[in-house]
Amino acid sequence: MQIVDIPVPDTLAARGALTLAREYQSPVLTAHALRSWLWAEAFARVDGISGIDHELLYVSAVLHDIGTVSEFDNHTISYEHAGGHVGVAVTAGAGWSPERRQRVLDVVVRHNWPRVDPTMDAEGYLLETATALDISGARPDDLPEDFVRAVLAAHPRGTLAAEFGACVIDQAARKPDTAARRLVDGGVVAKLAAHPHERVARASAEPNS
Repeated sequence: MQIVDIPVPDTLAARGALTLAREYQSPVLTAHALRSWLWAEAFARVDGISGIDHELLYVSAVLHDIGTVSEFDNHTISYEHAGGHVGVAVTAGAGWSPERRQRVLDVVVRHNWPRVDPTMDAEGYLLETATALDISGARPDDLPEDFVRAVLAAHPRGTLAAEFGACVIDQAARKPDTAARRLVDGGVVAKLAAHPHERVARASAEPNS
């Protein structure tokens, strides 16, 4: 499995989502989004999930945390709901049907569920699984090691642990009835700091590694 085996969708919605992410999110958060997309596509292969909507998965992954940035933050609803509605707006401009736009909202919201049934929502399952790997370190050994190293080299984690940790703490404090509170109470800050990919990234940066 190689990154080149996973093509970026060349569509209006995909290009618009990435442009929006790069203009409003930090480079660290956008790198997390792109890693999450690549992990999701890789898990589809590892878990034998076929027939997925690759464009939908890409757009949802790229925008899944955009509700945390100040321009799109919502003072009442969760950041995943806010980000999902940004995805609805982006895909409306790309001419998606109302039903497919709703799928973007569903997938982005469900990435913060504790688990998603793949028979109910394959793309939601893949994004939840991918973000659980990138944030909490879930299933760290289920993807090929060479692929993991290549993804981390292409889209480095950087200061994700500190940046996302501070972000989710802020979201949980301001919106205690949302999934952010569950993440914080579940120890996400410690999981970020101890993430196995942090060690992989450090090892790859060392001479002769």
